[in-house]
Amino acid sequence: MYLIAGLGNPDKKYDRTRHNIGFDAIDFISGKFNIELKKNKFKAVFGDGFIAGEKVILAKPLTYMNNSGESIRDIADFYKIPPENIIIFHDDVSLTTGRIRIREKGSDGGHNGIKSIIYQLVSDKFVRVKMGVGSPDNPNYDLADYVLGRFTDQDLEKILPMLKVAHEIAEGIIKNGPQWAMNKFNTFGA
Repeated sequence: MYLIAGLGNPDKKYDRTRHNIGFDAIDFISGKFNIELKKNKFKAVFGDGFIAGEKVILAKPLTYMNNSGESIRDIADFYKIPPENIIIFHDDVSLTTGRIRIREKGSDGGHNGIKSIIYQLVSDKFVRVKMGVGSPDNPNYDLADYVLGRFTDQDLEKILPMLKVAHEIAEGIIKNGPQWAMNKFNTFGA
């Protein structure tokens, strides 16, 4: 069984912000595989179904970004999903807008949602799908304000293609493994 989660903040005011691109990715995946996100438990909205013949849970934690790990831990514990079978879609300001980088493990890279997951799982061995949202042009611009800002029309031209392959990434990781997905998608948007 796999857990595929997207990180973001639950309030409407955060819809379509850079920080919520993980939620957007889960929405695209759920639409492609007809997995309805209508259950509310484990501090998340989630649904279950099948991708590539494997049982999956799709989830959007409702804990706010900095506490995402609480929800991920609760789901993983309940369904006995090992960290290696957890796939997290999230924003990354170190990647240019529209770039994708997949990693099997590693540090939090300064991302508080990932930091929370590592802390709660007591493991860094889960797959991350980093979705590039770029960084502010002005180095003095507050990063929190930037990630909580909405995409420009120009950004969306690069973001939508990335979201449209989210289901292929999820399916590829499950069917062929993270290394295959890294080889195929780590040059996406370059």
